[in-house]
Amino acid sequence: MTDHFSTKLVHGHGYYDEELGHFIPPIFMGIICEHPDRETGQPRKTGRGTELKYAREENITVEALENAIAGIEEAADALAYASGMGAISSLLFSMLRSGSRIVIPMEGYATTVRLVEDLTKFGVDVSEVWPDTRDILEALSKPADIVFLETMTNPTLKMFDVREIAKASKESGAKLLVDNTFVTPYLYKPLRDGAFAVVHSATKYIAGHNDVLAGVTAFSDTKSIIKAWEWRRRLGSTLSAHSAYMVLRGLKTLEVRVERESRTALAIAEFLDDHPKISNVYYPGLNGNPYKVLADKILEKKLYGAVVSFEVKDGKEEAVDMLRRIKIIKPSPSLGGTESLLTYPAMSSAASISREIREKLGITDGLLRLSVGLEDEQDLIEDLDEALK
Repeated sequence: MTDHFSTKLVHGHGYYDEELGHFIPPIFMGIICEHPDRETGQPRKTGRGTELKYAREENITVEALENAIAGIEEAADALAYASGMGAISSLLFSMLRSGSRIVIPMEGYATTVRLVEDLTKFGVDVSEVWPDTRDILEALSKPADIVFLETMTNPTLKMFDVREIAKASKESGAKLLVDNTFVTPYLYKPLRDGAFAVVHSATKYIAGHNDVLAGVTAFSDTKSIIKAWEWRRRLGSTLSAHSAYMVLRGLKTLEVRVERESRTALAIAEFLDDHPKISNVYYPGLNGNPYKVLADKILEKKLYGAVVSFEVKDGKEEAVDMLRRIKIIKPSPSLGGTESLLTYPAMSSAASISREIREKLGITDGLLRLSVGLEDEQDLIEDLDEALK
């Protein structure tokens, strides 16, 4: 198999039916398999050595997706889940125990942060820190088991020096987990820089069409995946065969989608940065953005993703009015699909954060998060301009 990314997207699932000559993985809807094999008397095995018998544990369509994800993330193996939160919760449950310590920035997808906070009821020590590389490194001066961060924070797109944090984590005995949903493996592969595991809400860019719910985790070694696999089996968070097929289909166009959407996002960020009704634009590709140098160091393509967050000067009233006035762009709390979506974080993902902390993080009542889709660049700019008028 070639190492080129685009070829892996199309063919990395590794499925081929020698008898029929099929090379597109079908949807294996059956939930049970013959067990054991009547000819050999032994259980059928998957590529990772687990038994193929029941769909909550293994499914051939799901395994094809996992092969593809492992290939594009340059991982030892991968697991697919019914949602991004299914991936995150299964991973954390497989690694944490009473007395474990986890370090997590206070800005990130709020459901993830609240999940980690709730782990304190099981005796886990949770250290929430300011979303900055220096603060995470300082937190690692005390023993920790896990550092969990997003490559770009949701929603203000702060970035971390993943290489430095991975190095410090390894030296202190902690494992670094990276949510790479916003950036995608096309722009950055955290495992290359020493991350222990990478998670994605595959609902977003991996599937890319706003029509399937899924999550994936890619692992740097094969030993830990069995423990995570056991927790997935117990929690019942395995991805369905039909959803796996949908994600595989969307995955094939990941490169062309992210390339196009990222270029459009930069043009929109530059437009908004010059607009008199916008007070702040958060996009690491902008000259003058505090994370531009770090983004150029970390990201592989000199592209900066397809999410742009911005703050309107007139606050909540103007932000809510924009959600009413946009026409092509749709008001919706998601990202990463072919349709451009505008989200109001204070009313959605960040609603559970206290107002005081939100304001400090830059998640003001005037903040909006735009996920740029595949529409024409000029049409999107005109839609935003008209809504701002």
